[in-house]
Amino acid sequence: MEKNNYKVMAGIFCLSALLLFTRLPALFATAMPEIPVKGMVTMVDLGAGECVPCKMMAPILVKLEKQYAGKAAVVFLDVWKDQTPAKRFGIQTIPTQIFFDKDGKEVYRHVGFLSEKDIVSRFKALGVELEE
Repeated sequence: MEKNNYKVMAGIFCLSALLLFTRLPALFATAMPEIPVKGMVTMVDLGAGECVPCKMMAPILVKLEKQYAGKAAVVFLDVWKDQTPAKRFGIQTIPTQIFFDKDGKEVYRHVGFLSEKDIVSRFKALGVELEE
């Protein structure tokens, strides 16, 4: 009877592993947004929730994300929680901001704190302006 228990346990383990690994790509696909956002000027800020300049930028990014909704994408990625984007974009220092034009081409990269004024200026240079 013990042999049968081991076979059942082994079968359950294999089935669990199979289910986990077939679902894993879908879990990661929903975790990180597509960057750059297709057809839209995109600014991605690669930082961390606990770094001081990143914390200083957080309210600016939230504000600009709301103001530019539908006109430009503002995306924050925490590279301390998931290092995949840091590797993908070759990030060595945080925060790093990368701007992409609407065709998805990287057009500007900045390391360190970036002010709201500077971000807005970059958006304008890429043809994105807010209606007043």
